[in-house]
Amino acid sequence: MRSPFLDRLAQPAPLLCDGGMGTQLYARGVPYERCFDELNRLEPTTVQAVHMAYIHAGADIIETNTFAANRAQLARFGIERSVRDLNLRGVRLAREAKEVCGRDVFLAGSVSSVGQPLEPAGTLSLDEAKSIFVEQIEALMEGGVDLLILETFGSPAELRAAVQAARLVSRDLPIVASLSLLSDTFGLAPEARTDVLSKEVRPKGLGPKTGLSAELLAELQSLEVAALGVNCGGGPREALDALLTLSTATASPLIVMPNAGHPTLSGGRHHYVATPAYFAECTVRFLDAGARLVGGCCGTTPEHIAAMRDALSRATATAHTEPNRRVDPQPPLSVVAPPNPVHKLQESPLARKVRDGTFVISVEVDPPRGLQPTKMLEGARSIKSAGADCVDIGDSPMARVRMNCIAFGALVEQRIGLETLIHFTTRDRNVMALQSDLLGAHALGIRNIIALTGDPPRMGNYPAATGVWDVDSVGFIKIIKQLNQGLDWAGNSIGRPTSFLVACAVNPMADDLDLEIERYWRKVDAGADFAITQPLYDLEQLDRFLGRVPTPPIPTVVEIMPLQSYKHAEFCHNELAGVVIPDGLLSDMRSAGERALDVGLHQAYEFLHASAPLVQGVLLVPSFHRYELVNDLVRAACELRSVPSLLTEAGA
Repeated sequence: MRSPFLDRLAQPAPLLCDGGMGTQLYARGVPYERCFDELNRLEPTTVQAVHMAYIHAGADIIETNTFAANRAQLARFGIERSVRDLNLRGVRLAREAKEVCGRDVFLAGSVSSVGQPLEPAGTLSLDEAKSIFVEQIEALMEGGVDLLILETFGSPAELRAAVQAARLVSRDLPIVASLSLLSDTFGLAPEARTDVLSKEVRPKGLGPKTGLSAELLAELQSLEVAALGVNCGGGPREALDALLTLSTATASPLIVMPNAGHPTLSGGRHHYVATPAYFAECTVRFLDAGARLVGGCCGTTPEHIAAMRDALSRATATAHTEPNRRVDPQPPLSVVAPPNPVHKLQESPLARKVRDGTFVISVEVDPPRGLQPTKMLEGARSIKSAGADCVDIGDSPMARVRMNCIAFGALVEQRIGLETLIHFTTRDRNVMALQSDLLGAHALGIRNIIALTGDPPRMGNYPAATGVWDVDSVGFIKIIKQLNQGLDWAGNSIGRPTSFLVACAVNPMADDLDLEIERYWRKVDAGADFAITQPLYDLEQLDRFLGRVPTPPIPTVVEIMPLQSYKHAEFCHNELAGVVIPDGLLSDMRSAGERALDVGLHQAYEFLHASAPLVQGVLLVPSFHRYELVNDLVRAACELRSVPSLLTEAGA
C-alpha cells in the first residue's frame, strides 16, 4: 500500500513542516541542560502544547519530540534503557495533539545523530551506529509515525548509516534525509553564490566543496529517500544557496528547514534574530529554488510557521491564477587582589597609540579554514602596505573551525611584521586553558587581546559541541589584568608579568541597551583599555551609545563593514545578531542592482569621515576576504589621521 505521505508529496502544493522544538521548550522554561526527550515522560503537557501551537499555525507535518532519543544520547543522562518508552510516548503526544486540534497532519519521527564521532575519527563503528538507529526507529514505527525525518546530520557517512538502518526496519516507510546546513559543506565561493533578486546562479565554483559529492547524492537516492535537503546550522540565506546547489545535483524532492538566523546570548537566554516576516519572504525564494517541503529549525516559532503558511497560500493562489540578555553560565570569578607590580610593563606599539590618543586603524583578517595561510598572509601584507596599525584576528568566528588564532597571529607578526589584535573567547577554554594560551601567546610576541564570550557552538559546524564559559568576557578581562600583575587567577606568581593590551566589545544597537551599557561599565571597571563596537552604518547608531556615555572613559573604536550587495546587506540585517542596516541604506542597496558594491563603499567612506572625529579608531571588516576593497578605506583613514584639520572639518 502506497504511503499517504508520498501521495501528498506528489501533489503540486508544497508541504509545510513545523519549527523548532528545543527552542520552544526552552522558551517555556526548560533549561538546555535538561534532556528534552525525557520531557515526553516528565512534562507531556509542555511537549504537547508545542505540537498544538504548530498545528494551529498551519503546519502539515509535525515532528515527534525524539530528536536525540537514541541510546547513545540518552546515556549522557543515565536513561539509555528508556529508548522505546520515550519514543513511543513522543509519537503518542504528537498524535493526541493532532486529534485535539482536529487537523489531519502527518506525524514525522524525528531522528538525529548518535552524538559521537564515527570511525575513523571516533571509536564508534558504522555497524554500532546502525544498531543504535534501528532501536529508535523500531520504536517510532511501533508508535505509528507516517514518515521519518533524519535531520541535523553533520556527517554524510552517519546520515547514510541512518538511512540504511531505517531500511532494515521498513522497506516502505518514507524517509526524509537532511544534512546540517553548513556553508563549508555546501559552500559556494562568494562570487558564485546566488543573486537572490535575479534568481540567477553564476556557474563559477558551483559544485559542493566537501562532503556532498555527486556520488554521495546518487547513493542517497539509491537508498529510496523520499526527499533530501538541509536544516539547522545557518539561516535562510545559507539555506537558499544550499538548495540551489542540491537542485543541480539531484532529482529528489528537496526539503529546507533553516534556523532563524544565527543565535546570540543576551540576558541569560538564547535569541534568534530572523523575523517571521523575513521567513515568509524567504519561503517564496525556497519554492523558486525547488523546495517541496519547507519549515524551520532552531529559533523558529509558531509565528514563523504561520507566516510561512500565509506565504505558501499566496504562492499557491498565484500559481493557480497565472499561466504555467547574554548567557553567563557561571558568574565571573571573584577577583584576587593583586600586589603592586614589580616590573614595568613593556607596552606594545598599539598600546602606546591607544594611550597617546592616536587614531588607530585596524583591519579584520580571519584565520584560514585549513593548513594553508598564504591568502590571508598576503591580505595582511597588503593591509600593512596600505598603512594599517594592526590586524584583528578572529577566534573561530561564527563558531566555525579555523586555524588557531594564536598560531596565525604569530605567523602574521613574524612573517609580515604587522601587529595583531587577537580575539580570545571563553567559549572553548576553561580557566586553566585560557591562562595557558595567554602565556603561550605572550611568549610568541602577541601583546593585544580582545576579550570575548564567543558565539554559541550550536550556530557553527559542530552543533553538538559544548561551550565552556567558566567565565564571561568581564571575568576574562580581570584574568588578563591579573596576569599583567604577575599572578595567575589562583594568586600564584607567574614570575615576570605579562604586558597585554585588552580590548572589549560594545554593541550600540543592542535590543536591551540598558543591559549593554551596564556590561560596558563592568568591562571598564574590570580594566579594559579600549572598546570596539559592532558594525555601525550611520551616526544615529553611534549616538545611541554616545548619548548614554557622552564621555567614554576609554577610547572607542568603531567597526565599519562595507556592504557588497543587497544580498549581503539583507543577510547581515536579518541573520546576524547585533547588526542593524538602516532602512534607507537597505533600499539604496536594493535599488542599485549591479552597482550595489559602489553604494556600499560610498556609504563606508561617508561614515568613516563622519564618525572619525567622535571616536579614537576604526576597525574595517572586509567581507569575503576582499582586502583590496578596504585598503582604500585604510588609506583614507591614514589621511584623516595625518592631517588633523581634516578630522575637524569632518566633524563640522
